[in-house]
Amino acid sequence: MVFIAPGADVSPDATLGEGTKIWHLAQVREDARLGIDCIIGRGAYIGTGVTLGDNCKVQNYALVYEPAVLENGVFIGPAVVLTNDTYPRAVSPDGTLKSAHDWTPVGVTIREGASIGARAVCVAPVTIGRWATVAAGAVVTKDVSDFALVAGVPAKRIRWVGKAGVPLERDNEQWMCPATGARYIEEDDTLREG
Repeated sequence: MVFIAPGADVSPDATLGEGTKIWHLAQVREDARLGIDCIIGRGAYIGTGVTLGDNCKVQNYALVYEPAVLENGVFIGPAVVLTNDTYPRAVSPDGTLKSAHDWTPVGVTIREGASIGARAVCVAPVTIGRWATVAAGAVVTKDVSDFALVAGVPAKRIRWVGKAGVPLERDNEQWMCPATGARYIEEDDTLREG
């Protein structure tokens, strides 16, 4: 069963998966597609045609602009912004107000299990890799590798993290998750499961 709180604004043209919950003041626009068991927090915005996989959480006041794609298990922290305009302007060079047809939206893609910390900004077009973590307040301007922990302005990789989100520890030639014991192999500045 889908739950839509009083005061939420959900387009009848949006597709909501079973078990999805949309809280007060959230807005889900037309043609948005949300998978099963998603949670959209208070005041969050899900743009036209945005796609969320199953088990995604979009926390309070996050802004997910079209054409963003979030795969299964993605976490979007409070007040995160996923942008969609490479060269934003309110007016054209002649001073006339721009319309929806005067620009081409570009999207942010967030792969399975990745987490975006509170107030981070992902500047489209970028892809956040599988199980990566973007630290709170970071500004992402380049693609993020699978399992990378990035922080800062602009965001840079500072550690590797495992599926539990815990920073990995070096164990001889491999990396190990202290929470799960899972092992990872680093090659050419990328990480893969071992």
